[in-house]
Amino acid sequence: MNHALLLIDLQNDFCPNGALPVAEGDVTIDVANAAIAAAQKAGMPVIASQDWHPANHLSFADNNPGAVVGERGELAGLAQTWWPVHCVQGTRGAEFHPHLHHDAFDAVVQKGSQPEIDSYSAFFDNGKRAATVLDDLLRQRNITRLTIMGLATDYCVKFTVLDALALGYDVQIVEEGCRGVNLQPGDGEAALVEMVAHGARRTSLADFIAAIAHHST
Repeated sequence: MNHALLLIDLQNDFCPNGALPVAEGDVTIDVANAAIAAAQKAGMPVIASQDWHPANHLSFADNNPGAVVGERGELAGLAQTWWPVHCVQGTRGAEFHPHLHHDAFDAVVQKGSQPEIDSYSAFFDNGKRAATVLDDLLRQRNITRLTIMGLATDYCVKFTVLDALALGYDVQIVEEGCRGVNLQPGDGEAALVEMVAHGARRTSLADFIAAIAHHST
């Protein structure tokens, strides 16, 4: 099958009680599990990205004297939002949500491990100076279509989708499976509009499941 399910950063720190909680972030877990079950039934690969920061990551406000969480500065010559310490390698916060069926993952792509630059996209760091293994992994499997969902709509989902489109993938986004940080009201919806403007499609979980069930019969 040339179609894969790509789950973005469904980790404890982005869910309620995490270090960088996204409102209703945990609502995405049941959606993801339903999508995983449908993908497995259809023989579709399931791939997940995982934010995987060292403790000294310079996107953390704590590692920049005077930086305030949620405000913007500069890192590696790029505009940077300062974040709370989150998804530190080897911590519970970096683990996938305990209810997520992560045993079904065919591959996990870790990102954000270089301390001097942030990495929202599952394909590249924010300066596109280094690539993750994701594009190579997909091309090795002859995957050309991606269904994407996860956290957060306005950051890691958006930049992953935009990079996927730029790399030539056909992309659809399962809306129920995404939630935004919304540092500014409406950021999540604005991100969806931007992704569609670049060529992605918005779809529902039900339509995704129906389409791949039809394709696999």
